[in-house]
Amino acid sequence: MQLVVLPTMPEKLRVRNLKKPIWTANKAKFIYRYLKIFLQVTKNCAYIDGFAGPQREGKADADSMWSAKLVAELEPRWIRKFFLFDASKSQVKRIRRMVESLPPRRAKEAKRQFIIKEGDVNVELPKVLGLRPITDRAAVFCLLDQRSFQCHWSTVQAVAGYKRSGMKIEQFYFFPIGWLDRSLTALKNESIGRAWWGRDDWRSLRDLGTIARGELVAERFRNELGYKHAFPWPIYERAGGGRIMYFMVHASDHDEAPKLMWRAYNQAVDPSPKDAVQLEL
Repeated sequence: MQLVVLPTMPEKLRVRNLKKPIWTANKAKFIYRYLKIFLQVTKNCAYIDGFAGPQREGKADADSMWSAKLVAELEPRWIRKFFLFDASKSQVKRIRRMVESLPPRRAKEAKRQFIIKEGDVNVELPKVLGLRPITDRAAVFCLLDQRSFQCHWSTVQAVAGYKRSGMKIEQFYFFPIGWLDRSLTALKNESIGRAWWGRDDWRSLRDLGTIARGELVAERFRNELGYKHAFPWPIYERAGGGRIMYFMVHASDHDEAPKLMWRAYNQAVDPSPKDAVQLEL
C-alpha cells in the first residue's frame, strides 16, 4: 500500500501557490479521485454529466480519460442515479455500450439507474430537473466539462437552483482558458457569447489576465449562485505545467469540500488511485 502525505492545506487557497499541477490528460483522474473521496463521506449520491461522451473518441487511451466511465466503475458502487447527456448521436451510442458492459448488480447491492439523453444539455438537463428526479436531501454531483462555449450560464443556474432546501448540487464547471482569447475574437454571434457568459459583458474577459478570469468565475458562483465555497483549480497543458488550459471551478456548500478537493488535486497525478492512503486532511 502506498502512503501519501500531503502538505497542509493553506487557510487561503491561491492558484499561484498550487505546486503539483494537473494536466489535461489527468483531469478525468482528478474527477475520479474527488468522487471517490466524496462517496466515502456521503455513502451514496446522484451523478450528472452534461457532456458525458469520451472526449478522445477513437483514441487508444480514450477510456482512461473518460470521466463518465471512470465514475460508473467506481467501487463501492454507491452512486445510485446517473444522468448522462451528450449532443452527439455517436457519443450516446458509446455511452449506452459502456453502461451495458458494466458488471451486473451484485447480491445486496442497491439498484442503480442510468438516464441517458441525446441532445443539447442546455435544453435536456433543465427538462430532466423539472421532473424533480432527485430529492433535496440527496447528495448530488454535476460535471459540466465543456470544450468552449457549449454550456450556457442558465444551465449552471438551473443546477445551482434545483434544490429547495439543504445544500445545493455540487458542481465541477470547466471554464476554457487555453484558447479563450482566440475564440472570443473569432466569435461573431453575440447571442452565443451572451448565453455562455450569462451577461452582455462577455467580451470584457479579453481585458483580464488568466488567473483573474478563473477567480472571476469562482466569484460568480459564490456571489450570483450563492455557493458557500468556489475555487478555480487550474488544469495545465502538459506534465510539469505549460499553459493553463482550463479552470475547473469547484462549487459546494459543504465546509469539508475544499479539503477533499485539495486532497484529490494533490493525489490526481499519483500512480495508484486505488491504494493511496491520505494521512492528513
